Amino acid sequence: MSRISRREREKSERRERILDAAEDMFFNKGYERCSMDDIARTAELSRALLYVYFKDKAAMLQAIVLRSACRLRDRFAAAVLDEQQGIDQIANIARAYYDFSQQDTHYFDVLTQSSTFVHLTNDEEHRQALHACGTEIMQLMVDALEAGLADGSISPERVSDPLQTAYFLRGALHGVIMEVRHAERRTLELPEAERLISYTIDMLGHSMRG
Repeated sequence: MSRISRREREKSERRERILDAAEDMFFNKGYERCSMDDIARTAELSRALLYVYFKDKAAMLQAIVLRSACRLRDRFAAAVLDEQQGIDQIANIARAYYDFSQQDTHYFDVLTQSSTFVHLTNDEEHRQALHACGTEIMQLMVDALEAGLADGSISPERVSDPLQTAYFLRGALHGVIMEVRHAERRTLELPEAERLISYTIDMLGHSMRG
């Protein structure tokens, strides 16, 4: 039994090692500019071994999209742990989303652009896993909103549909994050990024507060 467990653990570690190498290639060299040979060299594994885990680069990109979503989900889950009131949990989730865009920039970009990727194969197992992770992400927001409704920190008149509100909050914050990331394209000067994000989070909270 221990041998089986060790073998599975080693297999999982090797798969993560391949994905780490693929990320390094995709993010720094570009998806189109790197080959399976490049990834194999970066992972210090044989090209043949790569095909044991992934049939092609598209399968690796799919796995990276899922990895990105899981990283965001874990950030949201950690954001609600230290807060009791729902309104504060929502503020922490919003802050976690901005931090994700700043600290896990490549993952943020992957999730933002994933709907435009033409390389992804039609893998039903991957699609279901990504859908499940996306559902968990939104459910964390819905749970925080419902907690706020229960503890009185969020107004039921202002938040009558937690799921709809969760989509609104994420979309609103995402829009401001994209404004900040492309400030050089704006005709009018934007406020300092940190100040604008803090203001956005405060205003979103104020719009829901009980």
